[in-house]
Amino acid sequence: MIHSPMSKQTYRVCFCFQRRFRIPPAEPPNGIKTLFNQYSENNLMDANHLQRFLVEVQKQDKATIADAETIITQNTPFIFHRKGFNLEAFFRYLVSATNSVLSPSHSASQDMTAPLSHYFIYTGHNSYLTGNQLSSDCSDVPIIQALERGVRVIELDIWPNSTKDDVLVLHGRTLTTPVELRTCLMSIKNHAFSASEYPVVVTLEDHLTTDLQAKVAEMIHQIFEDMLFTPDKDCLEEFPSPESLRKRVMISTKPPKEYLKGEKSAKKGNGSQEKDSSVEAWGGEIPSSADDDSDDSDDDDDEDLQADNVASEYKSLIAIHAGKGKGGLDDWLKVDPDKVRRLSLSEHELEKAAKTHGPQIVRFTQRNILRVYPKGTRFNSSNYNPLVGWMHGAQMVAFNMQGYGRSLWLMQGMFRANGGCGYVKKPQLLLKGGDEIFDPRIQLPVTMTLKAIVDIGIQITLYMGEGWYYDFEHTHFDAYSPPDFYARIGIAGVLADSVIKKTKMVEDSWNPAWNEEFEFCITVPELALLRIEVHEYDMSEKDDFAGQTCLPVKELSKGIRSVPLYSQKGDIYPSVKLLMSLNTL
Repeated sequence: MIHSPMSKQTYRVCFCFQRRFRIPPAEPPNGIKTLFNQYSENNLMDANHLQRFLVEVQKQDKATIADAETIITQNTPFIFHRKGFNLEAFFRYLVSATNSVLSPSHSASQDMTAPLSHYFIYTGHNSYLTGNQLSSDCSDVPIIQALERGVRVIELDIWPNSTKDDVLVLHGRTLTTPVELRTCLMSIKNHAFSASEYPVVVTLEDHLTTDLQAKVAEMIHQIFEDMLFTPDKDCLEEFPSPESLRKRVMISTKPPKEYLKGEKSAKKGNGSQEKDSSVEAWGGEIPSSADDDSDDSDDDDDEDLQADNVASEYKSLIAIHAGKGKGGLDDWLKVDPDKVRRLSLSEHELEKAAKTHGPQIVRFTQRNILRVYPKGTRFNSSNYNPLVGWMHGAQMVAFNMQGYGRSLWLMQGMFRANGGCGYVKKPQLLLKGGDEIFDPRIQLPVTMTLKAIVDIGIQITLYMGEGWYYDFEHTHFDAYSPPDFYARIGIAGVLADSVIKKTKMVEDSWNPAWNEEFEFCITVPELALLRIEVHEYDMSEKDDFAGQTCLPVKELSKGIRSVPLYSQKGDIYPSVKLLMSLNTL
């Protein structure tokens, strides 16, 4: 989109005084002008020139003349201009969605034939809640929204209704309004594979009688039919691969201890609600749970399902058995060579365990599945730092998908990888056994010898941004002048990789041109996310949020690329985008 050179905006400063600002069009940065001159002749970049640019600058080694001709045709609106790009057309192509920083392919690019335990899996927590954990509505709508974003693990808390003859989904012992289990299951069936064909796992938080378990088993078989994966044995010896489970639904659950052993009083959450950090500046946005010793009220002290208190038809449909055992952490993390299972830990339990049992957790997750869930005092549906779980190999880092903020942006960024299919292969260092078991407590040096997983670094030039003029009211950021944008750019990953940097502020411009270079050394690119946020400087109040993105470093396209920005809720803006270049050092 191009502003008219004569566009102007008027800001009222007081009753009798107005300020008028000329809104110039977004212009190609000097670096882009230089490249155009280098790859054009007589102010025209024809298909031969563009093909050379694609190979040499964009590192698209297989780009052909025909590819270049297609790009010119698709990005030139007038037929008589299709001999090639002028400078403006070349610039508009660079900032267009067809030149995205991530591959436009929606198919998985990684090996999908390894066991499920070898993948990070896009996982929801209390997937049926529309808002906070205490009083929001329960509905199938957030389940549908999660599945359409690529979430692969849906959690349902199932309880008897008041007459004990049917099953409801609700957050127990709270004021949340229930939804029928059948409604949720039907929505899962209808939307499970709208974003990805890889398996959906339904985790059931079970509070049912044996009779109602049998009813649920019948309902699940009736609704999912051939989509349902049921194991041949009581417990799997090894998890199947995502590839072998395409378009299948799996059930995972723990025993119904609360209902069968009598109702226990609800644990009282004595922690304060955490402040929503989604609109704060970069620092302190991902709180640690170490300041609160209370565990989640959804405590998961699993035991193996016992035949005498579980309906046999219910037990037979469980593909992923949940179990923690009766002992302590050493018992929980024991690896059984004959069967695999799921262990659930609260975020606080994981942080405590990581201090003393880091390598054991990694070893456990090589065969088994570890699920991490938010602590119980997150009443406002906030989230925690997912990298703690990922660094220890946890496959199911469960998030409140309605809990907006920076933690969720990291989660969304991680699962933009691998075609957005909801499964991301774990790095090899988390899968090595024997004496090479990875210890997440050790800070990795940049010069580490794991050459297969180490890049020396990346160099990024953040040229400019545009599109706010179209997506926001002209007084949204500042009532008296155009916005003053700055960007924060950094890496989220293992401790050695995590860093934050900041651009200068560009005053009174809807099209900020920063033209700044940044370099980042990265030791574990598979766990590294490039984070970018744009804010509008406000002298008297908190700086305004203006867009964000998190991108998996391993999948960034090299060269000069368009980077779309997202809202606080994770929705893509129609027009707002950045232009940047990326190269490895």
